[in-house]
Amino acid sequence: MFWAMFAVVLGFLGLAVLGVLAVRVFVAVRRLGAQVTDSARRIGRAAEELERAAASTARSVDAL
Repeated sequence: MFWAMFAVVLGFLGLAVLGVLAVRVFVAVRRLGAQVTDSARRIGRAAEELERAAASTARSVDAL
């Protein structure tokens, strides 16, 4: 009887550990998603600035 109860307790502890790890992974994935979103915005802004600079340069070269 002792071994059966011991096995059940170990099973519950294993599930608890897996649950904690799953929550930690979920939080890390959310943070990574936020960082990816921020990076995508920054890349978009940089691309727009580069496009404006290229257009300005093309106009100044055409004026020569």
